[in-house]
Amino acid sequence: VQLIESGGGPVQTGGSLSLSCAASGLAFSSSTMGWFRQGPGKEQEFVASIRWTPSTTYYADSVKGRFTISRDNARNTVYLQMNSLKPEDTADYYCAAVRGSYTGTSPNGYNYWGQGTHVTVSS
Repeated sequence: VQLIESGGGPVQTGGSLSLSCAASGLAFSSSTMGWFRQGPGKEQEFVASIRWTPSTTYYADSVKGRFTISRDNARNTVYLQMNSLKPEDTADYYCAAVRGSYTGTSPNGYNYWGQGTHVTVSS
């Protein structure tokens, strides 16, 4: 299984970025996909997830209303649209996957991980 993230980079406060995660070797359409992040000096934290069916979404309180997770099963890709970015959103963002339906927020619930993409939000 390979998960490859893209779309990170620098952005100013209030700006937007869209992250993508392309999956291969995975039964994508029947997997739950998640995004996690780890900021400088911080522990890894849950950001958002989307189940395979129904495509129910879950968000951390810190990003609710600003970030949107979505998936395209035809392209085996999950997206994270990030709006109204804040300096505290600066982090390495990781895509994760687990077969089946997982509604938890623990990274331990995911089997597969990408290498991460870095987002820097400047004030």
